[in-house]
Amino acid sequence: MTTAVFYGTPAEAVPVLAALLDVAEVPLVVTQPDRARGRSKRPQPPPVKVAAEAWGLPVAQPDRASADPGAIRSLAPDVAVVAAYGQLLKPALLEVPARGFVNVHFSLLPRWRGASPVVRAILAGDEATGVSIMRLDEGLDTGPVYATAATPIRAADTGGTLTARLAALGARLLADTLPGIVEGSCTAAAQDDAAATAAGKVHTAEAFVDPVHHSARAVLRAVRAFAPKPGAWGAVGGQRVKLMAAAPADAGPEPGVAELRGADVVLGTRDGAVALRIVQPSGKGPMAAADWMRGRRGEPARFETAAEAGA
Repeated sequence: MTTAVFYGTPAEAVPVLAALLDVAEVPLVVTQPDRARGRSKRPQPPPVKVAAEAWGLPVAQPDRASADPGAIRSLAPDVAVVAAYGQLLKPALLEVPARGFVNVHFSLLPRWRGASPVVRAILAGDEATGVSIMRLDEGLDTGPVYATAATPIRAADTGGTLTARLAALGARLLADTLPGIVEGSCTAAAQDDAAATAAGKVHTAEAFVDPVHHSARAVLRAVRAFAPKPGAWGAVGGQRVKLMAAAPADAGPEPGVAELRGADVVLGTRDGAVALRIVQPSGKGPMAAADWMRGRRGEPARFETAAEAGA
């Protein structure tokens, strides 16, 4: 049976690991070290580690991706599979498996090479995206592609829901293609570098919403793309307010002002308005936007510009 070392870290990598177990023996799972999370700041294991240990799989958590945990060379795997591991792998490590490293990437390469392809696809207004099964090389998602599968980006898709769907799609595609990759019957095609776009890592500051200068479409895309993390956010009275769900609105107040209109909280933007559905004021949990506004005794909320908020 095929032997495959697996590299992955977040929740979206777990379905890929599960699919890999259907077509290969996995002698080692490599994931990121435990990280401090939540208010307690206690180290928490990544989702892949939790799943791997529950399935009785050996786990390694090297600090550096260039490390050779568990003496991978001595395992002599046929192939290594990567899904959202979170670090670039060194060339010397890529040469260890007989069939190289196979990556499950959440975009239709060469579009959206990089760390945040799902967020970038939603922000750009792409109508579709997908997954690519590719062979890793020294570049950032530049290797040849074995297979792809597409899915439409739905109007209600968030970064979270689309990532989950792509994880399931990628898991199925990996299970279908990996046997042929190992046998040599599935070949890879070079990417068109001229058509490549970059999907840089998302930073919290980038999720700032400035409705005075942003269009309604841009605000709605940001709310969807940055959900659940880091969450689109604005500033009201010097305090952060996360915008967790929103919908189109026909008309609203002046740009940057949110007010209660009937059952809706309508936020004016540069060129229109959006209806805020769920918000999370600083220090509080998520709540209906109407409840937030009632807590302000109906007083309109003025969202600060990027310059005012220092964002």
